[in-house]
Amino acid sequence: MSTVVVIQARTGSTRLPGKILLPLAGKTLVERMVERVLAATSSFEVVLATTTDAVDEPVERLARTLGVRCLRGHPEDLLDRHLRAASSVGARVDHVVKIPSDCPLIDPAVIDRVLRAHLASRGNDFTSNLHPATYPDGNDVEVMTLEALEIAHREAVRPFEREHTTPFLWDRPERFRVGNVSWETGLDYSMTHRFTIDYPADYEFVKAVYDALYTSSRRIFSMGEILSLLERRPDILALNRRYTGVNWYRHHVDELRTIGRGAFRAAEEVS
Repeated sequence: MSTVVVIQARTGSTRLPGKILLPLAGKTLVERMVERVLAATSSFEVVLATTTDAVDEPVERLARTLGVRCLRGHPEDLLDRHLRAASSVGARVDHVVKIPSDCPLIDPAVIDRVLRAHLASRGNDFTSNLHPATYPDGNDVEVMTLEALEIAHREAVRPFEREHTTPFLWDRPERFRVGNVSWETGLDYSMTHRFTIDYPADYEFVKAVYDALYTSSRRIFSMGEILSLLERRPDILALNRRYTGVNWYRHHVDELRTIGRGAFRAAEEVS
């Protein structure tokens, strides 16, 4: 069996343009992202999936520098981009992992745990740690079989299903075998701790964490170390607290059948 990890990366963010090229500990955010993904112990190949827009040429150049494959595709149809990224590897691919590029604090151990759970299930079409979410936001790992991804690619027609890649699968548990990995602590920090980057305040938070924990001899720090830091430094935790629980679900609450209102904060709560 072979596995491809697809990191979706583009510079055209509307809320924080060019966020994946922002500096973190002397390199770009996307380089730190790839660094942490590659620190996982599971066997996989990484593909950076960016767009055909000219502004994303730096992403392709960075991929060459990092020694990872790059696939350029449709700016909005990420479902198509993920399938093409998996196909670009050449060898037979059995499983595809979706990881967004705006999670530069993702814990490699979480990637391993979700991927192992998917492979051990011997039958899941889709496995993630998001349905329901319990990990701090920004540790998003979604694994699907290539066959399931191909079905979604053929049949998904709603724009948000194409843009967000996986809703066609996890929102149809009656059709697909869907698994979930909960945080082993039994806690739920998904609505209280935000490690992802969408807004300037998110970048300030992530930068503060890197400034506090990253060293040349300890490039990969764990989620536990981050949480310990935040206990000692509540000022860092407060940097992006206003955005905790904010995610894309809120725009499609009337279309998603398996997402309750407790999985996000309403748009009117965020100015």
